[in-house]
Amino acid sequence: QVQLVESGGGLVQPGGSLRLSCTASGMIYTINSMAWHRQGPGNVRELVAEIVNSGSTNYADSVKGRFTIARDNAKNTVYLQMNDLQPEDTAVYYCNIRSQRTRWEISRDYWGQGTQVTVSS
Repeated sequence: QVQLVESGGGLVQPGGSLRLSCTASGMIYTINSMAWHRQGPGNVRELVAEIVNSGSTNYADSVKGRFTIARDNAKNTVYLQMNDLQPEDTAVYYCNIRSQRTRWEISRDYWGQGTQVTVSS
């Protein structure tokens, strides 16, 4: 199996910064993409940022210019640097990877348990 462990959430004032980390372990042959999603109160889960093997990134319009996603392939870790946080960024943030357990298997999605980010004065 594959396990994802997230860290870095917490309470921050508007305009502040946080960095989330997520490390994958277990049966991993290759990780094709790594992403962060979030789900705020009363909202559906939405993609925040994604990074693929080539290094290309994709961001939700609401976070462009404020959030940066990065990955360390050697550590199977993805980061989300969040700057200029605003109350509307309050949500549970979920790490997601799409990976293969062996070279012969299709890619599957795996999810972390979620980490709370609260932006409030």
